[in-house]
Amino acid sequence: MSLRNRYIFLAAGGSAALLIAAFAFQHLGGLAPCKLCLWQRWPHGVAMGVGALALFVPGILLPLLGMIAALGTAAIGAYHTGVEKGWWEGPATCSAQGTEGLSAQELMDQILAAPLVRCDEVAWSMLGLSMASWNMIAALVLAGLWLQAIRHS
Repeated sequence: MSLRNRYIFLAAGGSAALLIAAFAFQHLGGLAPCKLCLWQRWPHGVAMGVGALALFVPGILLPLLGMIAALGTAAIGAYHTGVEKGWWEGPATCSAQGTEGLSAQELMDQILAAPLVRCDEVAWSMLGLSMASWNMIAALVLAGLWLQAIRHS
């Protein structure tokens, strides 16, 4: 196996491992994902598909797409981390909204429309970092692997 393909295999395999971990947290650990968690999964799926193709198609285009996918999920992870830490607001459909100035009926409507899993609450953390933060870090490492595949193309 060429050095290029080893990096591709590691990068795509890393995305697969992160997706398996996410599904394990969801289905075995009982941690339902929020909207931003789900958004972070899609680029990993893209990276896996691109990686499978890139093992058989020479050139830098597919590894470049894999790196873009890894950077995409890292960016979503960074955004999600900021939402969790209260640095900025998340999507209105998965974050807490203010109640100031709402009538009783508007407040009741907001309560009934609230998502089951909010994006601005940390469901799990390790060493002070949430899953979104860990995904961001791991995705940046994967982007580095994709970059090495590009360099060896």
